[in-house]
Parts: sequence; structure tokens; C-alpha cells
Amino acid sequence: MTQDLHRLIATELQRAVAPGARAATDDIVRRLGKSVAAVLFYGSCLRTGDFEDKILDFYVLVDSYRSLWGWRPLTVCNRLLPPNVFYAETVGEDGNVLRSKYAVLSLSHFERLMRAFNPSVWARFVQPSRLVYVRDPDIALRVGDGIADAFDTAVRSVLPLLPPQPDAASLWSRLFQETYGAELRSERRGKGAEIYAMNEAWFNAVHPHLTLTNNQSRGLCVLQWGLRRVQGKFLSVARLIKASFTFDGGIDYLAWKISRHSGVKIELTPWQRRHPLLAGIVLFWRLRRRGAFS
Repeated sequence: MTQDLHRLIATELQRAVAPGARAATDDIVRRLGKSVAAVLFYGSCLRTGDFEDKILDFYVLVDSYRSLWGWRPLTVCNRLLPPNVFYAETVGEDGNVLRSKYAVLSLSHFERLMRAFNPSVWARFVQPSRLVYVRDPDIALRVGDGIADAFDTAVRSVLPLLPPQPDAASLWSRLFQETYGAELRSERRGKGAEIYAMNEAWFNAVHPHLTLTNNQSRGLCVLQWGLRRVQGKFLSVARLIKASFTFDGGIDYLAWKISRHSGVKIELTPWQRRHPLLAGIVLFWRLRRRGAFS
């Protein structure tokens, strides 16, 4: 990857965000305290600027899990099944409620996941994001380097499936087609091309600075994406179940998430709210039969 790519990433990370995103960031930093090294804002609210009745998405990078959680079970969960995900609400300057979902990773874990086999983290950060909080310039450099690694990982993972020297549209549409298939996604076909189209200027800008040399066979690449799909769906179910414990209203968030992505309406019972783990398992299998998951 070229220095020009690093400069593009640094510039993108530093772009301004809406006041609501800044207010939500400040609230999260207050909640987690001095262990916070950086906060990244990403996702659909960043793309659209529409925060009404939406949940803002953040990744919070901390010094270490022990510095944040001590020896609590949350430390083990964060290490073994990252990230831990939490829900927060705060009131913005305009008096409206801002709803946020924030995922917690240690900075070193974030850097490793940018090079990992599973795409669940690096696929998010080849898309535009903003560094809405950073404690010092050295940490900003580490975050930017990590995102550059995500581009390298993404390109190498999909290049054998494409013709030589693919254009930006072909590369990123195929990449997101594969990564969406490796999670519990119910989005319609063509979502990969839609993600590219929503961020076309960004992907076109970085494309000349990518290394498009293929050193892997197509057959091995197909096998690897098959393994990612199996691994990814298992991890997605495990993370959704874990999410029902890691923040207040977790089972309600689980129901909201499934309904939002699938269109299947869910009415939670009092029993499901008292027993979120069992409810999560039952909901998954019941809704799978109803077509909520692809």
C-alpha cells in the first residue's frame, strides 16, 4: 500500500461530523473513562446524516480490556468473542434523543482484526469512517495504519475471483457481496453494488493506490469464502446472543435489529425479557423458518 493511500485514509478520518455524532461520542467517552484511546464513527448514519429514529454506530478502542473491565467476565467475552457491544442514549443540543450502539475493542486487538481471516471488522473499515475522538497523534497513526491493513486484507481476499486488474466497481461490489454472505444478512441481492455506489467517490479515490497483484488460486479463494460463510454465521449468532447480556435492553435491541433487516415483526413476551439467552436461541430458529435470515 502506498503513502498516498495512508494520506487519503488520514484525511477521511479527520473530516467533520454532525453535532449529534459529536454529542454521542462525548457521552460514550464519559461512560468508559480514561481507558478510551480512540472512537470511530461509521455506518449508515455517517453516510446519510439522518439520525432520526436511527442508531449511530461507533467502535471504541481502549488501552486494554483489563484497564476497562478489570477481571470481570466482560474482559473474557471481549477477548474470546469480540467485540463487546453496548447501547447508549443521550440528549443532543436540539433536545432530541440520540441512540448509539458502540462496540469495544482494545487498540491492539483492532489492529489484529484488520488482518484477520474473518471479515466482520475489516469489511466495515474499508468503508468511510471518522475518528471522532483520539487521545494523541500516535494513536491516530496506529488507527490509520490499521485501516490501511484492512484494505490490503480485503483486496487479497477477493482478487482471485475477479479478472486481472479489476476496476473499482467490480472489486468492491464483489467484495461486499462476499462479506455480506459471511454474516447473518437478509439484505436483498445486489447489496454489494449498493454499498459501492453509496461510497463511489471514496472507493474510486483509493483504487489507484491498491496493490492488485494476485498470488492465489481461484479454487483456494472459493474454499476460503466458503469457510468464512460457515464461521461468520456461527459468530453472528453467538454475538447476537451475547448482545442480549452486554447492554440494557439487549433482547429488545436483538428484536429491533432482526425486524429492521428482515421486515419480520417481533412482539416480545415478558418471559423472553426475563430469559434473554433462551429467548435469543428460540427467536433465531423460529425466525429462520419464517425467512428472516438468508
